[in-house]
Amino acid sequence: MSELTRLTLAEARDGLGRGDFSAREITEAHLSAIEQARSLNMFITETPERALADAGAADERRARGEPLTLDGLPIAVKDLFCTDGILSTAASHILDGFVPPYESTVSAKLRDAGTVLLGKTNLDEFAMGSANVTSYYGEVENPWRARGDNRRRVPGGSSGGSAAAVAGRCALAAIGTDTGGSIRQPAAFCGIVGLKPTYGRCSRWGIIAFASSLDQAGPMTRTVRDAAIMLRHMAGHDPKDSTSAPREVPDFEAVIESGVRGMRIGIPKEYRVDGMSSELEALWQQGVNWLRAAGAEIVEVSLPHTRYALPTYYIIAPAEASSNLARYDGVRYGLRVEGNSVQEMYENTRGEGFGAEVRRRVLIGTYVLSAGYYDAYYLKAQKVRARIAQDFARAYEKVDAILTPTAPTAAFPIGEKMDDPIAMYLNDVFTVPASLAGLPAISVPAGLSGEGLPLGLQLIGRAFDEEGVLRAARVLEEAAEFTALPTMLGGSV
Repeated sequence: MSELTRLTLAEARDGLGRGDFSAREITEAHLSAIEQARSLNMFITETPERALADAGAADERRARGEPLTLDGLPIAVKDLFCTDGILSTAASHILDGFVPPYESTVSAKLRDAGTVLLGKTNLDEFAMGSANVTSYYGEVENPWRARGDNRRRVPGGSSGGSAAAVAGRCALAAIGTDTGGSIRQPAAFCGIVGLKPTYGRCSRWGIIAFASSLDQAGPMTRTVRDAAIMLRHMAGHDPKDSTSAPREVPDFEAVIESGVRGMRIGIPKEYRVDGMSSELEALWQQGVNWLRAAGAEIVEVSLPHTRYALPTYYIIAPAEASSNLARYDGVRYGLRVEGNSVQEMYENTRGEGFGAEVRRRVLIGTYVLSAGYYDAYYLKAQKVRARIAQDFARAYEKVDAILTPTAPTAAFPIGEKMDDPIAMYLNDVFTVPASLAGLPAISVPAGLSGEGLPLGLQLIGRAFDEEGVLRAARVLEEAAEFTALPTMLGGSV
């Protein structure tokens, strides 16, 4: 494999600045890596012609002495972001042939900074899933294998294609979306960094909606520094998005080496769930020790409503999904399956266009919003959500950030849990609370399981304190010294 694909985003940025290689050379290296790893099914749409054109334009700007801040850096975009002139599917049959005439705000910001688009990555259909096995375009495969076990593993979901592309050295970085853990959990499964910003930090305009009060775009990278670089270029107020926060965007990269001396890190007792493996418990304790050694004060905190987070999420998110997905009816764009009447056309289109998991969540959402059940389920879930947010607010009166595991297990084999939706939903047990509260959270690769698979630690911060989260994450990253490579890149098994 080309050494150019082993660089971090920051290293590639600096190498391009020094003239060590051209944007075209590093882009060609990544296009070659994508071709060699095509069996992992990471991409729905590859864009090599666009990538080479982007790279050529970046090289021309640099030759004129007018480089952009991220000029020539090849990245991948989750196929939930609308991209002008490029097929955008949300991994669903119902959006067959949909080519938007506009660009999402986040991907436009990255394009305007000079990034090179390698393609649109695979995901769970409409971002509904925790394993990237619900895509109409087929499941995504994790580039990691367990020691002594060659079974294919899930990359996590829903941003599994983005996670696998970054872990597999097929993109310097990628962007994903996180509704209940869809950036952080696949980051943990694939051994990379995944950052969910505060709700409102990044614009949702042009992102195909799942649950509007939860969806948030974020970066997926190989280092904390790279996440900071990406976030600075993704974030910012957008008047086209009413939930976008009118706040200044800090220079996140400038603060990541500030350390945690004087910070107070909370350890929530409620995150010690039944069935947690001893190795995950040990890794969590190791994270505590690393932060304490770096000068942080460790404080036990209580988040008493945590145990209600998962059922609350799986009422609110499907309710919002049932409303958002009502627009897909075969009339205006995407798939149309004809019938003998307009109603039959609606039924045929939605029946054939949506996969089983999407249909399940739409039905759940419609049920909890229906007359007679709205108060019993949806309204009650919103009240519990408020209590969960209050728990975090009280905790942050005593601490600056909270440390937890990212996921309850390492990546499991493809096919496991597929027949048990509850078991699949439990993958999000540690990530959902921060999503319900709209807080920033990051997953950092911190070690390997006994099977040689990546395990992540999660840091949750105060609203709009991505700087504090990144500072603490950098300390964990430095202490963990996670340098293991996926099996497909020559890592040991």
